[in-house]
Amino acid sequence: MHAGAVDWLTVYEGAIQNLIDELGRLPGIGPKSAQRVAFHILEADAEDMARLAEAIRTVKDKVQFCEVCFNVSEESLCRICQDTRREGSVICVVEESKDVMAIERTRSFRGRYHVLGGAINPIAGIGPDQLHIRQLLNRLSDDEIQEVIIATDPNLEGEATATYLVRMLSSLGIRITRLASGLPVGGDLEYADDVTLGRAFEGRTSVG
Repeated sequence: MHAGAVDWLTVYEGAIQNLIDELGRLPGIGPKSAQRVAFHILEADAEDMARLAEAIRTVKDKVQFCEVCFNVSEESLCRICQDTRREGSVICVVEESKDVMAIERTRSFRGRYHVLGGAINPIAGIGPDQLHIRQLLNRLSDDEIQEVIIATDPNLEGEATATYLVRMLSSLGIRITRLASGLPVGGDLEYADDVTLGRAFEGRTSVG
């Protein structure tokens, strides 16, 4: 930094800097974005920001994880696990709850889900034991289940997780399928358009 330049990160003090720091901890929010959001909050109507604060408190108080599939839910069972109209013989394995919402938008899948809670990433210290894989194996002891669709993200971590799951599940005598190609490599399911994701389900292929 040249002489006389001021690091804007050190300009603010107290509450505003604390807010910028906390916002900067959120995924996808860099220092400049954190500053913009902080000043938007500062300048916004107090009632609007009170509703935002209340929404954050409420989601932390009420939202939990489904006891069966680990999707987000305000009850012990999520609405999908409670829905008796869903096909119980097929489980779609995804990384995060946001992937469930992406798939639901396609209207191409009427089975049930299992949310792993992430993907295998040794660099980040995330291994199979940190994911809901043991719980998936417990669910697959049910003779009703005939197919497991592996719908992890088409990136390095997602592929590593899929490979691990295929190895773990191949001896169970259950059909294991993977979403068809067409999804952008290196991307996330949540960003795929509905048509592409729907076709990926229709064209899924057997693995293992």
